[in-house]
Amino acid sequence: MKTSKFLLLTAALWAWAGGAAADEVRLPAPVLEWSLYILFGFALLVAVGIFFFAKSKDGKNEALGKLIEQGQPTVHSARPDTPVSECVRRMNEQRIGALLVMEGDALLGIFTERDALTKVLGAGLDPGGTAVSDVMTREPFTVSPTTTLEEAMAIVTRKRVRHLPVVQDGKVVGMVSSGDLTHRLVRDQTREIQDLVNAAGSGRIAD
Repeated sequence: MKTSKFLLLTAALWAWAGGAAADEVRLPAPVLEWSLYILFGFALLVAVGIFFFAKSKDGKNEALGKLIEQGQPTVHSARPDTPVSECVRRMNEQRIGALLVMEGDALLGIFTERDALTKVLGAGLDPGGTAVSDVMTREPFTVSPTTTLEEAMAIVTRKRVRHLPVVQDGKVVGMVSSGDLTHRLVRDQTREIQDLVNAAGSGRIAD
């Protein structure tokens, strides 16, 4: 609704400016014609900019379920009795920053790089003789597939966590990281800016 009102206002200003130019400035006809084209082109660019800005706002409302579908749905997990050394080996091998600790389909906790540094190495524990369940983060924050990118980003920022398990009907269906969210939002904004530049560059003033 706000966008429609703004476009109407832009059109009204363009019409008024055109009338003012014709009645008061009294420029030569060719110059006046080109001036009207320029004003129209400016109004068009403003409208396109508003459209892509609104589109970028909608991108933040994209559900995590769509992000998971487009990515790799594999859930990396470990049993609660798995040694920390084995968990770290798997994390290095898969190049991931966290493992979910699960017993069957039940989510018990999450083991992150931070846990390895602070709860294992920092505490002087033996990684090979320590079960991951002893040092995991219990009751991690979770989200649902309907959670939006913007909502998920707010959670990782407010709670200071880097990984969010995605749970539906009590079952883990995926996990997203702060890096995943940031990459998606930046990618969408970059694409929209490029689309705006392309739209502006393709505009031609009529002869």
